[in-house]
Amino acid sequence: MARSSRETVPRKSDNAYLRELGYKPVLARRMGPFGNFAISFSVISVLSGCMTLYGFGMNTGGPSVMLWGWVLVGAMVLFVGAGLAEVTSAYPTSGALYYQAEQLGGRKWGWYTGWLNLLGLLGAIAGIDYGCALFTGAFLNLQWGITPTPERIMVIFLCILALHLVLNLRGVRLVSVLNSVSVWWHVGGVLVIVGALIIVPSRHQPASFVFGEFVNNTGWSSPLYVGALGLLLAQYTFSGYDASAHLSEETTDAQVSAPRGIIHAIGWSWLAGFALLAGLTFAIQDYAGTVNTATGVPPAQIFLDALGLTGAKLLLLVVIVAQFFCGNAETAAASRMVFAFSRDGALPGSALWRDIDSRTGTPRKAVLLAVVCAALLALPSLYSPVAYAAITSINVIGITPAYAIPIFLRIRNRARFRPGPWNLGSWGVIVGVVAVVWVTAVTVLFCLPQSAPVSVGTFNYAPVALFVVLLLASVWWRKQGSSYQVPAYSSDRSASAYEREVI
Repeated sequence: MARSSRETVPRKSDNAYLRELGYKPVLARRMGPFGNFAISFSVISVLSGCMTLYGFGMNTGGPSVMLWGWVLVGAMVLFVGAGLAEVTSAYPTSGALYYQAEQLGGRKWGWYTGWLNLLGLLGAIAGIDYGCALFTGAFLNLQWGITPTPERIMVIFLCILALHLVLNLRGVRLVSVLNSVSVWWHVGGVLVIVGALIIVPSRHQPASFVFGEFVNNTGWSSPLYVGALGLLLAQYTFSGYDASAHLSEETTDAQVSAPRGIIHAIGWSWLAGFALLAGLTFAIQDYAGTVNTATGVPPAQIFLDALGLTGAKLLLLVVIVAQFFCGNAETAAASRMVFAFSRDGALPGSALWRDIDSRTGTPRKAVLLAVVCAALLALPSLYSPVAYAAITSINVIGITPAYAIPIFLRIRNRARFRPGPWNLGSWGVIVGVVAVVWVTAVTVLFCLPQSAPVSVGTFNYAPVALFVVLLLASVWWRKQGSSYQVPAYSSDRSASAYEREVI
């Protein structure tokens, strides 16, 4: 951790500092540093993102883009994560990004950042759990010959969402335990999958294929454009690490634990994901057959061709459980965002969604709203073959700009920013500039069409969803913006004065 020459916020008691930031502690603080890291590591989930979009990567650039794209995107995301971690150390609240943006830029910055963050988090739940449903459908196909139709996948998806609702209603302690189990499940799962794909198959692809083969099945003629689109696999996977910030009001020593959770989750995921993608790609036996697999999930076909039916089913179960953990962690993060945004009066029906259950210390109604919204986002998958890619794009173009806004404001208004105990020192501005430039580029990129020719069935609906959310946010701001009130942070004011301001 670098030290800053500017005066920093000293390391303080969690609840005392939260009161300084303007909020009365109401959530149960039962998550330790490892649990905070675990939630972001679980949400990133290389066994979810890499696996569910592997087929997309096979068509959009192929092996070379998947492997080198993972290296590039992971490096850039470390810049974004470091910039976000520094701001999180100064403002460790459940509101996270929007609270940070409001403190550094004003009420409108906070308002729009919150809506973008909320869109991305809800899109993430939908994308993760729908991906889990796809892999479950592939397992059912191998085990009992059940055809994974869109209707059946939707039923599985809704069942997974319902389980995540029940688990998150039980309280943060259970969520923390499940996330801790999830870390070891992911690490062990990657080792088992990569080890099996190295040891068992008698034939592997050469390194020249894995790191040099370019494949374009998009309909676009420009290799540069296609290669850029292929970065979606990695960029989608490397999202959700703001979960550590959203759970900071339930984490001990949050000023340090939350930023460390962000950085460690990104770093370990970068290593694990590269090993996983390389292991899968070396083990491909029939590229065209894998792309067009009857299971609907290319990694399942890789397992089947390389390991046989029993091995394929066992590894699919490893992936499905990991994806289930991932979706559960994302549900927790999104519900805290709903709670925090409602606490400051930004959502319709805020008084309902900010309610805390006295027994579990959990925002139960916020959990319910997050799950219902995620279900609605996934409904177009019943009718459109590109809807799942749109959901993942919604996640990326919603949440990624929200990461960059507080970093941008920290650079622009650096005189206002007082670093926390975890900070980048003199490197903060340089790291922030790189992060903002990268986020701007990928946000534009993932609003572009992904398949040609463009039609109703292949249109990228992510920018439409982004436009609708920003429009609704603007309309709601005109109608209700006056009731949106984030408490102002000032270390000169007493805790009791802040408590009187809390809604």
